[in-house]
Amino acid sequence: MLIDETKMVEALRLTTVVPTKKKQLAIESSDQNRPGLQFSGYFEFFANNRMQILGMAELSYFNTLDDETRRERLEKYFSYEMPCIIVCRDLECPCDIVSMARRYDVPIYRSSMDTTRFQALAIIYLNRQFAPRKTIHGVLIDVHGVGVLLTGDSGVGKSESALELVKRGHQLVADDVVEVSRVSENRLTGEAPEMVRYFMEIRGIGIIDIRAMYGIGAVIQSKTIDMVIHLEHWVNEREYDRLGMEEAMTEVLDVKVPHILLPVKPGRNLAIVIEVAARNFQLRRLGYNAAESLDNRLMEITRGGL
Repeated sequence: MLIDETKMVEALRLTTVVPTKKKQLAIESSDQNRPGLQFSGYFEFFANNRMQILGMAELSYFNTLDDETRRERLEKYFSYEMPCIIVCRDLECPCDIVSMARRYDVPIYRSSMDTTRFQALAIIYLNRQFAPRKTIHGVLIDVHGVGVLLTGDSGVGKSESALELVKRGHQLVADDVVEVSRVSENRLTGEAPEMVRYFMEIRGIGIIDIRAMYGIGAVIQSKTIDMVIHLEHWVNEREYDRLGMEEAMTEVLDVKVPHILLPVKPGRNLAIVIEVAARNFQLRRLGYNAAESLDNRLMEITRGGL
């Protein structure tokens, strides 16, 4: 996969030691390679398509080699195509490695973090880049810590409901366009495209800036998607769930997410209903189901009357 070089440097807080002409780096895995074995002369299973990490152990060993051995190992090492080299702990990169990197156009970066901490950060970042993605028309908002994705036809009231929720102290993630990523087997995250981040469209008013209007506390850059609430105009002939005994699910990027169909009609305060749905979701996750509790109470009363 091609990773944007500038964004990676910024996200991982790197400083450039050897720059590159490449705008994108070909990194094929979120795993990394620490080339201690390669410096010792073993290239049988060299993961050259991964980010190369140089820590204290690798550089300490490399500095014990004599000049001829160093030159021989580096010639072999740089004969493989590599996306980049990261030197951790703010260590100095040996001049012969820097020289070879310039010759083969392999960028070298430096991180102030210790090697283990940097590797963990890099894995998280690269996993996000490699994650399957999908763009969904909807609104994503953090309600009481629950990531709620509002979907529905245009004009059904998604943005207006989100605006009311922001006024009530909740946080907007994305309006109109939500970029969804599957960051693990059962976890989705959503965020807004950078161009329209924190902006919202309200029909009759136009574009508003939520961060400028309500402050930095009213927005959040990304959020897990914990439930989907689909808004639709009320259909009188349709029967809507009134008990909630069973939790409906929908699939997004092959991940099952709790799903609620919420009918919209004039006079209904959607913001409060969405807040209640988020609170109810939290209770269900703690093992409490109000509908089941009521059903059990009715069963006890029935048995007591027999």
